Amino acid sequence: MESLSLIVIATLSHLLAVISPGPDFVMALKNSLTYSRKTGIYTALGFGIGIGVHIVYSFAGLAVIISQSEVVFLIIKYLGAVYLFYIGIRALLEKPSGVHLGKTHHMQDIAPFKAISMGFLTNVLNPKASLFFLSLFTYILQSKPSTSTLIIISAILMINTALWFSLVAIFFNIPYIQKQYNSYQIYISKGLGIFLIGLALLLVFK
Repeated sequence: MESLSLIVIATLSHLLAVISPGPDFVMALKNSLTYSRKTGIYTALGFGIGIGVHIVYSFAGLAVIISQSEVVFLIIKYLGAVYLFYIGIRALLEKPSGVHLGKTHHMQDIAPFKAISMGFLTNVLNPKASLFFLSLFTYILQSKPSTSTLIIISAILMINTALWFSLVAIFFNIPYIQKQYNSYQIYISKGLGIFLIGLALLLVFK
């Protein structure tokens, strides 16, 4: 049961974070509109691979810290809680910016590997993503999850990312979809804020 709750918490927190606009969102949309939907999908695949990198160094680094020093782990834990609380408050106060496509001229398509590389580098080099995953895995590792639970969580987070940004690449050049997303963006931001504040409190008091 605890494994299931960890999977649900990790999935929901990450899904809300992924849906909120950021560098990955902009890159997926840009590549889809500038080149093709196929290139947008390859870019999304690069994001998913990048998530795997965040997961590996977060888990490996935190595992070493736990084995070496409980004090250092507690410091990271509380810093992570402060960060989650901060971005939660920012999400609650944030005003929706909206997605505006404008006119885009399609250029000659690029190779799949180049699109994947663009997505991978955009995701891996995003410092906010690094802080988010360190905070999330600090919470997860406190429960001493099994290896199978960690594998399931990792796979879900990578698949979530690739699927969502593939949908962005496919549908977000449709004006109706853009309009609907803009209508609900404020609720997405507030939902993310409430969820992250709750996760920060769980991290502190668990």
